[in-house]
Amino acid sequence: MNKNENGTDRRDFLQSGLLGTAAAGLAITSTSHVTAQTVPDAAEPEVTNEVDVLVVGGGSAGHVAAIQAGRAGAKTLIVERNSQLGGTTTTGGVAFPGLFDAWGKQVIAGIGWELVKESVELDGGQLPNFARVPQRHWENQVHVNQFLYAILAEEKCAQAGVEIAYYEFPQAVTKTDDGWQVDCVGFGTKRRVRCKQIIDCTGGAEVVGMLGFPRLREEERQPGSYLFMLGGERAIGRKQLHRLYVHGADSTNSRTATEANMTGRKSVLARVRKEKKRLMHLQPETGFRESYRIQGETLISVNDYTSGRVFDDAISYAFYPVDLHTKTGVRPKPLKPGKVPTIPLSALIPKGSRNIIVAGRCVSSDRLANSGLRVQASCMGMGQAAGVAATLAAKSGTTPLEVPLTEIHALLREHGQIVPGKA
Repeated sequence: MNKNENGTDRRDFLQSGLLGTAAAGLAITSTSHVTAQTVPDAAEPEVTNEVDVLVVGGGSAGHVAAIQAGRAGAKTLIVERNSQLGGTTTTGGVAFPGLFDAWGKQVIAGIGWELVKESVELDGGQLPNFARVPQRHWENQVHVNQFLYAILAEEKCAQAGVEIAYYEFPQAVTKTDDGWQVDCVGFGTKRRVRCKQIIDCTGGAEVVGMLGFPRLREEERQPGSYLFMLGGERAIGRKQLHRLYVHGADSTNSRTATEANMTGRKSVLARVRKEKKRLMHLQPETGFRESYRIQGETLISVNDYTSGRVFDDAISYAFYPVDLHTKTGVRPKPLKPGKVPTIPLSALIPKGSRNIIVAGRCVSSDRLANSGLRVQASCMGMGQAAGVAATLAAKSGTTPLEVPLTEIHALLREHGQIVPGKA
C-alpha cells in the first residue's frame, strides 16, 4: 500500500478528496457497467460475408432499406463509414425530419415513420396534427431526439437480423455470376461481401460511380449546414439548432468533406470568441444538401414534381417545397394545393444496370426536383421501397426493375407503407 508523507494511504486520500468536492456542491458522476459481447475472430483482419442484400450507407434511406430487407426475410448487411445510423437526422443534426403529410393527411408512413413516432413517444415529445394544413411547411416537421433515434435504429436492425458494419466503406465492386463481390475496408478490417443485390444509399451514389454508371451534378452546389448551439439550453428533441451555411461544401470524398467540416468548426469557434457565449452543442459533421444524382431509367423533372405526376411505377410519395438554397438564402416554392409528387421505381435504377438500386437524395432527378425530393421523409420512403424491390429480386433471382410491381406494392403495404395509386 502506498503511503504519503503524512502516513495516509492513497484510498483514504481519494475518499477525503471526493467528500470535500461533494461538500463544495459539485456532483460526482457515478459509473455503471455493461459488457460488450466477444466478436468472433476479432483478431483476424479479413472477414467474409455471404448475404442476399448489401446496403451501403446508413443514412435516411439506408437504415430503413436495411430494416425492410431484414424484415422481409433477406439476409442483410449494412455498411456505414461513420459511427451511427440516421445520417442527416443524427450525424448531420437535422433532427426535424419531414414531411410525412400533405394537405391534411399522412402520405409517407412505414418504417421511417415508425422510428420517428417511437423516438418522439419515448422522449416524451409531441407529434404534429397532420389533419391541420399548416400555413408554413416546416410547422409539421417532427422534432426528434437525434441520439435516441440513432440507437432505436440500431435496435430495429438487430431485431430484423441485420448485421451492421461501422467504420467501413467499399473499395472495389466486382460483378459475379449471381450478383456482386464487394471489398470493403475499415481500420483493422478487410471485408469481402458476396451479395445478390446492392442498395446504394450513400447520398452521392458512390457505388454507382465506382461501377462507371453515369451520374449528374452541377458545377455549383447548394451550401451545406453546420449545426450548433450557442448559449441558452440544449432542448434536444424540442427545437432546431443554430445553423451555419458552409458555402462550397462538397461531399465528393474524404478530403472535400474534411475541408467542409473544418471550415464550419472554425467559424463556430470564431463566433464563440466574438459573442462570448457557451458552446452548448456541436454536430460532428456538415449536413450536405447536394452532390451526385444517378442518371436513371426515369428522370424526375421539376414539372413532374410540382404537377404531382403519378408515375405508372410509383412506389412512394414525396412532399416538400422546391427548396433550392443559394448564397443569398432560400425562398421555398410551395406546391399548389392538392399536389403530391410521387417517386417511380425506375428513378431508383441506374440506367442500363442490373442488381443494383439506389435510394435517397441521389434519386434520378433534375436539380430543382431534387431540392424537394432530398428531404428525410421522402428518402425514408424510397429506402423502404428499395429494400422491398431488392429483397424480392434476390429471392426470385432477377433484378429489381423486373420484379412485378404488384408484388412490390403488396409487400410495401404489408409493412405499413402508403403506396401511390391512380386517382
